[in-house]
Amino acid sequence: MKYRNLGKSGLKVSELSYGSWVTFSFQLDTSLAAEMLKIAYDSGVNFFDNAEAYASGESEIIMGKALKTLGFTRDTYCVSSKAFWGGQLPTQRGLSAKHLTDACNAALQRLQVDYLDLFFCHRPDPETPIEETVRAMHALVIQGKIIYWGTSEWEAAQIEEAYRIAEKHYLTPPTMEQPEYNMFNRSKLEKEYLDLFNKRGLGTTTWSPLASGLLTGKYKNGIPEDTRTNLSGYEFLRERLESEVGRAMVDKANHLQQIADTAGIPLVYMALGWCLKNKHVSTVSLGASKPEQLKQNLKTLDYVDQFDDSLMQEIDSIIGSH
Repeated sequence: MKYRNLGKSGLKVSELSYGSWVTFSFQLDTSLAAEMLKIAYDSGVNFFDNAEAYASGESEIIMGKALKTLGFTRDTYCVSSKAFWGGQLPTQRGLSAKHLTDACNAALQRLQVDYLDLFFCHRPDPETPIEETVRAMHALVIQGKIIYWGTSEWEAAQIEEAYRIAEKHYLTPPTMEQPEYNMFNRSKLEKEYLDLFNKRGLGTTTWSPLASGLLTGKYKNGIPEDTRTNLSGYEFLRERLESEVGRAMVDKANHLQQIADTAGIPLVYMALGWCLKNKHVSTVSLGASKPEQLKQNLKTLDYVDQFDDSLMQEIDSIIGSH
């Protein structure tokens, strides 16, 4: 495992991290979650990603119990949470100072930790002034409840505003953004955020590197029964896959499979390795639901050195250049 700075911070995060979206609770109980976390940890993964919205908090409860059982010392791993969709009541949602405070305290209890290494604003909140959100995050930093805070799927202008507010009022600025990034979803990381990388040193913890399984090749002959597209509450993934855009992506994935076969690199490794070739990626979050799947994904690091300019150009010939 190799490690990269989280943006311009001094925190070193593993190039591959492990996230619990969809898997914990829906596909993994505490025992299986502990097995997955140990596989990742033993391979050098030091960042585990979570959120209050994942399984309505149950994902954090499972991760907390698993980490407690495994007994990893707290100074050897990082854990995150995200706030936005905490419940149905007005005070349980959004990025108000109240909800961010309540969400942080609840995450600490569910995860059974004294502090969060990373705390994200899960989505932008048009009904809350960004200054209120920045001040709330700064307060949590000062209280020792979080170390770094960031955003997820914010627009570049919103992140820049957060930086300006922090500078003006001597508050803690955001450290990282968590965008979706894969061969089919590239614009934010490769275009919109460039000024933030160059000017602010923004870090990124990217998610969905396999485009919800599209870049594994599993959908080339239809939709298998044992995939997340068939889980209750994730019908939107199936709808996207069955749409015209989804069918076009499956077709591109089939062409990418041919490139991977010629290069002698399994498609999964090629998709994950491609993400790691971007210098603005701090860590790529894996979402495996089975031990063998996670072990396979972690082998990506054995192939990254094979990504030369020729291979990258071949990939661009299918997915388009940045």
